Formats: sequence, C-alpha cells, structure tokens
Amino acid sequence: MTWWDRDTHADRRPVLLARNRIVKAIRSWFEDQGFTEVDPAYLTVSPGNETHLHAFGTVAFDEALTPRSRYLHTSPEFAMKKLLAAGEERIFTLSRVWRNREGGPRHAVEFTMLEWYRAGAGYETLMEDCAALMQLAARAAGATRFRHRDTVCDPFAAPRRTTLQAEAQRHGIDLLATLDAPETLAAQLNAIGLQTAPDDSWSDLFSRLLTARIEPGLGPGPVILDAYPAPEAALARRSPQDPRTAERFELFACGLELANAFGELTDAQEQRARFTADMDLKERLYGQRYPLDEDLLAALPQMPPTSGCALGLDRLVMLATHAPRLTDVLWTPPA
Repeated sequence: MTWWDRDTHADRRPVLLARNRIVKAIRSWFEDQGFTEVDPAYLTVSPGNETHLHAFGTVAFDEALTPRSRYLHTSPEFAMKKLLAAGEERIFTLSRVWRNREGGPRHAVEFTMLEWYRAGAGYETLMEDCAALMQLAARAAGATRFRHRDTVCDPFAAPRRTTLQAEAQRHGIDLLATLDAPETLAAQLNAIGLQTAPDDSWSDLFSRLLTARIEPGLGPGPVILDAYPAPEAALARRSPQDPRTAERFELFACGLELANAFGELTDAQEQRARFTADMDLKERLYGQRYPLDEDLLAALPQMPPTSGCALGLDRLVMLATHAPRLTDVLWTPPA
C-alpha cells in the first residue's frame, strides 16, 4: 500500500495535521523570543565536514558552462554562521537537510532540521530552549506524554543533566583520563565486555561505549548529556572549566537523540585543523573527503560569541504523536 492511497492517507492525516500545529507553535515561540526566521540555501560548496556524515553530491554548471561540484547540505549550520558574521543575532530555520546512508524507523535520507542561534548567550540557555520546545510540541499535539515504541517520558519534566564523564564512570571508565591513551580505553572496554579491534581509534572506542552502554543507560528522560570530550565536538569551543571537554550537549527523550547543541567555536585556525583531521579520517575510512568551506572559515572570526542548537523536527513530532516511524510524520516520505 502506498502512502498516497486514500485510505492510508486518511489514517496518516491526523498525525500530519498535528505536525502542522507543532510547526506553527515553534514559529510563534521563536518570534515571541525575538528571533528572525531565515531560509539558507540548500546547495553548498561543502556539505559539512563530520567524518561519518555522508552527503548527496551533484554538478552545477556556471554561466561559462564550467562544471563545479556542489552538495545538498547535511545541516544549515555553515550558512547560518555566515549570517551571524553579517550581523544577525537571533536566528532560526526549519530547513530541509539531506544525509546519505541513513534509513530505518528513526532516520530518513531527507528530513527537517530546526536550527537556532543565540549571539551573546551561554550554551546552557539552549537547554532551557529545548525544554520549552518539548512542552510546546506536546501541547500542540494534545499529548501529556512522549512515546517511542515501549518507552514513555514526561515532556513537561525538567530534563536531568549529566555528563559523559559521569556516565562513563558508572561503568568503571575514567573517560577523560584516556584521551591520549586509546590502548587504555580499549582495555577498559574489554574489561566490561565490549569487543574492540586493533586499529580502533579513540573516537571508534568512544562511539562503541556511547552506543552500547551510555545511551541505553540514560533512562526514558528527558536527559541532557553534557560536556562531550573535546575530540568529539568538532564545532564546539572548549570548556573553560575543563579544556578536555567541550561546550556540547545532546538532548535525549524516550531514549531517542533529539537535539545537539554547541557553544560555537569561532577560532578559524582551530576549526580548520579539526575539519582537516576529520576529512583525513573520512578518507581513510570511506575513501572520500569533502572540501572545506573557505568562506565559513573567513567568517568565523567575525562571529560574536554564540550558542547554537539543531533539533530533529520529525523526531519531535514522532515523539509527540506517538508515531512508530519517522516516515509516518512526513507529508510525503522520500522516494
């Protein structure tokens, strides 16, 4: 049965109308907060430089019919940071984004990202924003609880805040003490029953710990997982309290990652080094690398101190409407 079958669409329509109400409530909330809605271009020179994100590429011909490689962005982040450098201070977007090699009930190769930036605000402010957005989504959908599969959580409860270091210590691992010693982290993972490979990098080992032990142990939430190790926060500034960590948190609800937030890095030299290292690793793992956005690197020093957050709109709608799959909340699922 296709999604455009009349009976199928009639069954889906109440959830889709709830999505519209949530989007309307989000726009109203940001406008009340003094934000300006922006509409970043989708076609970019660089789709983003995170190792494990995969983009859709194409070729664009200029007026002289010269072919140039372009990509559909994996996030509107680069364009929005240029707008901050241009003088914008509070901006948000509901932007379509594309990520290749993603599928399943929680993912789609094409989806909608809610992304916002607050110039002059600490990244903890974004935690308050996330709590407010969960509440307004629940109200707009007429829900008192979020649900994903068999997991239920209260979107009106204050999110529990914890750190990666604290969660790792619950499993007997001193994560930050191993940053320069991947062999030590590998031994600690082996000791708690996780398999490792001889060529695993520290990042590989961290990802294994995160997905196998830390995320499943967070509980139904909402939970804010804060203070990511600096190597796992390529776009975030280091914490002044502990430079081994970065000003990065993720929001989880019903065991589902919902948002990713940063105190934004504006040091262009450090950002270039991080991008280059990530692309070197991407080339080693996948045989591919994406170009750096030189305009972004030129714009970073012009940015004010800023905090920014990306939240998966479709996942928020899925939780608020209790839909089992991401495609259930999309008006027209990607082909």
